[in-house]
Amino acid sequence: MTEERRTALEAKRKLGYDALGVMEGHLRDRRFFVANHYSIADITLYAYTHVAHEGGFHLDGFPAIRAWLERVRKQPGHIPITQG
Repeated sequence: MTEERRTALEAKRKLGYDALGVMEGHLRDRRFFVANHYSIADITLYAYTHVAHEGGFHLDGFPAIRAWLERVRKQPGHIPITQG
């Protein structure tokens, strides 16, 4: 990997963690993203967040996000798109 790509990756990873921080802050006192009810916003954000580890993001420091991921998984009709 070139130095330029490495620098770009580091910047993108920081932006990703910044986004996770916003999500964490929002979910600290909410069960879901909009009006405290499961909605398309949760489905959309879940799509990438539940596979964050595949992009090298660790959710250990984001307990509200981890709890929200579990709430989304428990929604009636939830079908996982990945195995594992």
